[in-house]
Amino acid sequence: MTVGTEVRPSFPFACVNCGRAYPHEGMPYRCPHCGGVFDFQEPMSYNPGPADPGIGIGRYRAGFPLAPEARWHSLGEGGTPLVSIDIDQRTIYFKCEYQNPTGSFKDRGAAVLTSALADAGVEEAIEDSSGNAGAAFAAYAARAGIRARIFIPDYASGPKQRQIESYGAEVVRILGPRSTTTEATLAEAEKGAVYASHAYLPHVIAGFATIAFEIYEQLGRAPSTVVLPVGQGTLLLGVYRGFKALLAGGYIDKLPELIGVQARACAPLWSVFHGGGAGLTWISEGETLAEGIRILKPLRGDGVLRAVEASGGTMLVVEEAEIAEGRDALGHRGLYVEPTSAVVWPALLEVLEARGGPLVAILTASGLKAA
Repeated sequence: MTVGTEVRPSFPFACVNCGRAYPHEGMPYRCPHCGGVFDFQEPMSYNPGPADPGIGIGRYRAGFPLAPEARWHSLGEGGTPLVSIDIDQRTIYFKCEYQNPTGSFKDRGAAVLTSALADAGVEEAIEDSSGNAGAAFAAYAARAGIRARIFIPDYASGPKQRQIESYGAEVVRILGPRSTTTEATLAEAEKGAVYASHAYLPHVIAGFATIAFEIYEQLGRAPSTVVLPVGQGTLLLGVYRGFKALLAGGYIDKLPELIGVQARACAPLWSVFHGGGAGLTWISEGETLAEGIRILKPLRGDGVLRAVEASGGTMLVVEEAEIAEGRDALGHRGLYVEPTSAVVWPALLEVLEARGGPLVAILTASGLKAA
């Protein structure tokens, strides 16, 4: 048994399908009654504590789905810089999430999720990832004393595979597309393994909301537009809900326009956003430099598209050549990112003239992770 027997307070989640609350015991990754995904029942809140580099995003934990007495397992995530660069006589701000402890924004979600897992008595868990989420979970699981087994597609970059192994996690390589890796992980979960899924479990969304909080604090206002890569879409959901919390608290007057970016080789959300039901016929899972967003069937796709629409934003798609050009363009400006992050560059060039400022792009992971 990998979950403690103690009964803990309910998380503030409910199944989006049947409406049942998250159970008091165990850590199911989806609703035991209908198989639906869990999500927050109430809006998130912005209630920061004093800045303290030692606890990272823990200063926002009042809004996290954690019991007050739960131990916070931090590696100093968050507090990433907001770097300004002039492009075509416009100042653009880049949120440098690659400066998190394991080199990606996933650390924010992993800190919240592993703290919840440890508080529930979990001793061993599995996760699936194209690399960044696996590295983040492996690192924070090690921090929290949880044994981790990470399923990754065999094509995941060598640096990511070695990084996961360096934290002591067991790596299971799966041949085939990204979706095959998820299928293998689900099969293990059905056998009883605790599935610490960054896609299914909503804890990570609370961690990603802190990006919006920090952007607001660093700018002193809300940006007009935020451009970010989209795979599963939990990053976009987190940023959206973070700004919604700021709006509800009266800190900002308007939500920023969210612009999600996908690679044309695998762009399901872009296809549906612009083509509706007919867009489903355009979807494929082709190979792409942007391996971190190669997700054929995003679990929270409907919610992601609603968030984009509610913000007045849009979904964009970029070509492989543009991704490579974006990686080089960012590198020549001192920003060394992996190709998945680089999808924001061609998207920025597309929207720059028509958008006011301030405009923020999120750089999700380090170029040191790329093969």
